[in-house]
Amino acid sequence: MLQIIKGAYSLLNQHEVADIFTRAFGRSTGFLLVFAILATSMRCTTTQPEEVVNSTDESGWEVYRGTKASNQYSSLDQVNTQNVNQLEVAWTYQTGDATKRSAIQCNPIMIDGTLYATSPQLKVIALNAATGEEQWVFNPAEAWRSAGVNRGVTYWKQNEDKRIIASAGPYLYALNAENGRLIESFGQDGKVDLRENLGRDPENLSVWMTSPGIVYENLLIVGSALGEGYEASPGHIRAYNIQSGELAWVFRTIPYPDEFGYDTWQEDDWETVGGANSWGGLSLDEKRGWVFAATGSAAFDFYGGQRTGQNLFANCVLALNAKTGERVWHYQTVHHDLWDYDHPTSPNLVTVEHEGQPTEAVAQVTKTGFVYLLDRETGEPLFPVEERPVPASDLMGEVAWSTQPIPTKPPPFVRQSITAEELTPVSKEANQAAREWLAGLRNEGIFTPPTTQGSLQIPGTRGGAEWSGASFDAETGILYVNANELPNVITLKPIENQVAVTEDTKVQLASAEFSGKTGYQLHCATCHGINLAGQLPAIPALTEVTNHLKREQAQTILAQGKGQMPSFAHLPEAEREAILDYVWDFDPDNAQETAEISGSVRYIHTGWNRFEDKDKYPAIAPPWGTLNAIDLNQGELLWQVPLGEFAELTEQGIPPTGTQNLGGCVATAGGLVFVGATMDEKFRAFDKETGEILWEVQLPAGGYATPSIYAIDGKQYVVVAAGGGGKCGTPSGDSYVAFALPEKNRQN
Repeated sequence: MLQIIKGAYSLLNQHEVADIFTRAFGRSTGFLLVFAILATSMRCTTTQPEEVVNSTDESGWEVYRGTKASNQYSSLDQVNTQNVNQLEVAWTYQTGDATKRSAIQCNPIMIDGTLYATSPQLKVIALNAATGEEQWVFNPAEAWRSAGVNRGVTYWKQNEDKRIIASAGPYLYALNAENGRLIESFGQDGKVDLRENLGRDPENLSVWMTSPGIVYENLLIVGSALGEGYEASPGHIRAYNIQSGELAWVFRTIPYPDEFGYDTWQEDDWETVGGANSWGGLSLDEKRGWVFAATGSAAFDFYGGQRTGQNLFANCVLALNAKTGERVWHYQTVHHDLWDYDHPTSPNLVTVEHEGQPTEAVAQVTKTGFVYLLDRETGEPLFPVEERPVPASDLMGEVAWSTQPIPTKPPPFVRQSITAEELTPVSKEANQAAREWLAGLRNEGIFTPPTTQGSLQIPGTRGGAEWSGASFDAETGILYVNANELPNVITLKPIENQVAVTEDTKVQLASAEFSGKTGYQLHCATCHGINLAGQLPAIPALTEVTNHLKREQAQTILAQGKGQMPSFAHLPEAEREAILDYVWDFDPDNAQETAEISGSVRYIHTGWNRFEDKDKYPAIAPPWGTLNAIDLNQGELLWQVPLGEFAELTEQGIPPTGTQNLGGCVATAGGLVFVGATMDEKFRAFDKETGEILWEVQLPAGGYATPSIYAIDGKQYVVVAAGGGGKCGTPSGDSYVAFALPEKNRQN
C-alpha cells in the first residue's frame, strides 16, 4: 500500500490524490491515507533523493562506492552506535599473492550473495559473501603481467547474461559472473585494449585503469590512468558496448580542432600533450541519462610551458550525455594546473536543502581541500566562487594562470598555507630544522608555483581528499571525507641540453642521440629521485639495484611494470636501454649538474619530496590526517577529528596527530562512519554526529581501501581489504576481513 501511495503522489498533486482516496476508501480512511501521503512524500523529498535508488537492493553493495551516485552510504542500521563495540570477525579471506610493496585498494561489490573483489596481483575473486568461501578466481596475469592497483569491478546483467568487467594492465576483461570464465565474444578473445581509439599510435601509449567503469544501459563508460610525464597518453573518456566490446563514443578531454575548448590550448597540443584523464571513477544520473566525470591535470604536472593556456578539460567536473558522450556542461576548478591537483575521485551526486528548496547537486571534493557544490542541471556553483589572484611563475616559458576559483563555502577542510609559527612540535631540533628549511623556500600559500629554489606546496599532492572520495548522508545533507595534511617541496630543474626550440617557442625533445640521464629524469626521477634514493619504504632506492637485480630482470620490469610501477613499454627499446645504462653506471655528481638555460626548456622535478623531519613525520604541526563532517545545506564544517595516530608519539605525551590515510569512509543509517585508511593499521567506527571513536580494531595489515556494507539473511556485514603496502609503505597484506555482530546482539 505504501508503494501505491508513493507512486500516486509522484504522478498527481495533493488535491487529486486526496479526492481519489476519499472516494475509494471513504472520508475518514481517505484522510488518514492523505496524511500518510504527505508524511511519506516529505520523507521522499528530503531524505530519499533519487540517487539512492540507483542500487536495486539496499541490502547489497552493487556498485563501486555503493551506488552510481558514488555516495558511499549504507541505509542499514543493524550495527549502530549502541552495539558497534560488539562487532567481531565473521570471516577472513587471504588472496595469497601479496608481494613486498603490493597493495589492495579494492572496494568490493556484493550481488545476490556473492562478493566480487580483486587481489594485489589484480586477480578477480568471487566469494560467498556470508562465509568468505572462494567460488572462483580469474588470473589476468596469464595473459598480461599486471601492475598497479585496482579499486573494484563492474557488474552488468541482461536476463541470464551476467558479467563482471575488470581491468589489468592495458586491458578490459569481460567475465562470466557465475564461473569467472572469459566471455570471448567481448572485444578480441574476451578483452579490449585501452591503448586503442585514442588518436595516437597504441604502441607508444601507456594506459590502464585504477577505478572501475560505470554502466548505463548496455554501455560501459570508462576513464583511465596514465603516466604524468611529457609523453603521457591523452585521457579521453570512452564508452564501449558491454556485450560486444565495440567502441560507442569518445569524449576528448584535450579537444581537437573545431571542438569546444580547443582555443584554451596551444595549436597542436591535441597531438602531443597528455593527461586530463578521469582516473578516479565516474558517477551516473540515470534519470537524466548523464554521466559525471572529474578529470586530472594535463601533463607534465608541474610545468606547463609547452601547454600554455587554460587547458580545458583538465581539472574539470564534467557532465556528459551517457548515450552519446556529448558535453552537457563543465566546471574547471584549477586553471592551467602546475601542482598535480588532479580531481582524485568521482563526484558525489547529492540532494541538498539550498535556499529553502531541495536541490539536486554535484559535490566535488578535491586535493586542495575545497568542496565545489554545483547545480546538477547547470553546473553553476550553489555557493559563490571567486576568481582570486594567485602568484606568478618565475620559470622560463611558464605562464601561470593569474587567478584561481576559490569557493566561499564550505570552508576548506585542510590548511592551505603555513608559517614558521605553525611547524612541528615533536622536538626543538625538528622545529628548528623545519624553520631553516622553510626560510629557503618560496612560500606564498596555496597555488605557489613550482620553482628551481623549491616551493612549499600545501596541500601536497596526497591531498586534501584522495581517490577514496567522500560519503554523503542523504538524511542530513552531511558529507564525510577523510583527508591528508602532508606538504611537499616541489623543486624543478631544467633538463640537460636535450631540447630544441621551435619558432612558436614550443619545446620538443631533440632528435639527436637520446641521453639516458634525460630519460631517467623525464620518466623515473619523479618517483625514484634525482639521486636514485627513492622514497623509502614505499618506493625503493635504485642506488644498489645492481646488487639484487640482473640486467635482464631490470629490462623486464621496465618493459612490463611490477607492483606499483607501471609499464614503460611505450618507450622505444633503445631509450629503455639508455635509462638502464644510466642507472647501472650512476654518477651522483653528474645527476646534480644543471642545464645551461638559453631560450625555452623543459623542466623536470626532483621527486615527491615531502616537507618532513628526519624521522619522517610531517614538519608542520598536527593534525596530519583528519576525518571531517561538512554540512552541504549550510556550507559549514561541523567537526574535524584526527584520523590515526603514531603510538610512539602518543607515548611521549603528544595527542593523536592523525596519519597519512588512503582509503575511504562509509556513513550508515546506524549513526556511524566506518573508515580504515590509517598507517596505524586500525579499522574504526566514529559517531557521525560528534566524531567520537566508538570502536576500533587492529587489522592484519593497513586497510587502504573503502569498506563495503551489505546484509545477507538479515545479518549485516562490514568488509574491508587489509592490503597494506602501497604509498603508505607499511607491510603488505593479502586479506579481506568481514565484521558482523554476534548472533545474540543482532536485531533483525
